[in-house]
Amino acid sequence: MNLLLIVVFGTIAEVLVWIGVGDLVGSMWYVFFWFIFAFFIGLNLVRSSTSSIMPQLQQMQMTGQLGADPAVTKKLALAVCGFLLLIPGLISDVLAILVLIPAVQTALRNALMKTMAKRQQAMMEQMMGGMGAGGAAGQNPFADMMRQMQEMQNQQQGGGQYRDSTIIDGEAREVKPDQKKIEFKDVN
Repeated sequence: MNLLLIVVFGTIAEVLVWIGVGDLVGSMWYVFFWFIFAFFIGLNLVRSSTSSIMPQLQQMQMTGQLGADPAVTKKLALAVCGFLLLIPGLISDVLAILVLIPAVQTALRNALMKTMAKRQQAMMEQMMGGMGAGGAAGQNPFADMMRQMQEMQNQQQGGGQYRDSTIIDGEAREVKPDQKKIEFKDVN
C-alpha cells in the first residue's frame, strides 16, 4: 500500500514539476525532449555498468552481503543513476545526479547492507521456524551454522576484519575408475 501511494504521489509531483519547468522555459517540448535524451543516457549507463559487475551482483544476492570493492560500488551507483534517468521526470533526474555524489553512494551502500542483513535474518528465521522441536532432543540442527553466520555479519558490520580460512577439513579416499562402473540395462 505504501509503495502504491509513493508511486501515485511521485507521478503527480513529476507532472506538476514538468508543467512548472515547461512554463518557466517557455515550452513543454523542451522538457519532453530532455526526457527522451535522459532515457537514452540512462539506458547506456545501465547497460555499461551492469554488464561488467553482473557476477558480483549475483554473488552478493546469494551471500546477502555487499562487497567492499569500490569499483563494484561505483558501478552499482551508476546502474541506479541510469535506472533513475530511465524514469521520465525531472525529480528522478535530480535524484540520479545526487546518486553520483560519493557521500550519497556511501549512505546508499550502508542502507543496502542493512536491508540485505534484515532480509537474510528474516529468511533464516522463516527457514528455521519449525525446526526447533523437530530436531534431535529438541535441538535445532542448524543452530551452530546460524550462529557462525551471525558472527560473520557482526564482524563485518562492526568494522572487524573477517579472515577467510584456507584450511579445508575433510577425508579423502582413492577411487579406482575400473572398480565402479555404471551398467546400462535395456528396459525395452
